[in-house]
Amino acid sequence: MVLSFLHYNGMVAPYLRRAGSEYTEPGPDAEAKMSSETQIEALIDRLARTDTAADTFNEYAYDIANNDIRRQNLRLYLRHFARLTPDTMLVMEAPGYRGCRLTGVPVTSRKILLEGVPGFDIFGSAAGYRDVDEAGFEGIYGEQTATIVWGALAELGVLPFIWNTFPFHPCKLGSARSNRKPRRAETEAGAVFLREVMELWRFQRVIAVGNVAFETLGKIGINCDKVRHPAQGGKNEFVAGLKSLLRG
Repeated sequence: MVLSFLHYNGMVAPYLRRAGSEYTEPGPDAEAKMSSETQIEALIDRLARTDTAADTFNEYAYDIANNDIRRQNLRLYLRHFARLTPDTMLVMEAPGYRGCRLTGVPVTSRKILLEGVPGFDIFGSAAGYRDVDEAGFEGIYGEQTATIVWGALAELGVLPFIWNTFPFHPCKLGSARSNRKPRRAETEAGAVFLREVMELWRFQRVIAVGNVAFETLGKIGINCDKVRHPAQGGKNEFVAGLKSLLRG
């Protein structure tokens, strides 16, 4: 057997062939996989290279400690859905300091990242997801919104792809352990990444969670359903709205 290398869209992938055998073009499944991997890496790189305001934390930036772990967590998450080719997308608002700010995965707390979600073959330390050891965040493990969202999805047995309108953590200036609503300029910047993610898979249904997501999707011409955001007492309405849409 001979180890050769296949060049595809700037990527190099090894493959084995018999010595003296003719080269065989990769099939459509192999090409699709490589194309998806290329898009995933490009998305992560663009996220990492994006400059943010002083009151915003870029959890993927190359020059911040622990972000290599967060980028890898996001990479595993995106690869998981690339294998599933999801048909439903759930668009949230922005990362919170108890969730994506720490893990790098949208609407996912440390608890969910490391322990997984009952009924879903996603997350868990055994799958390669890792926690970050970051000063000032030692006592944080769960996040209410993440618990509500993943709990409702587990009950329904439906696994949509989840993304944020603004992919970085908006916080109060000088207070990393805080959240704020993303500004219009930030949601407009986030819409660029939102469109890029939507090009990864052909979603048949897009669900906006809350007003920020709904307004942003409308501005870029994406038809979507809307449910209430679970924060600030909205849990019951969120769960009911989600059940109405996903059980239908």
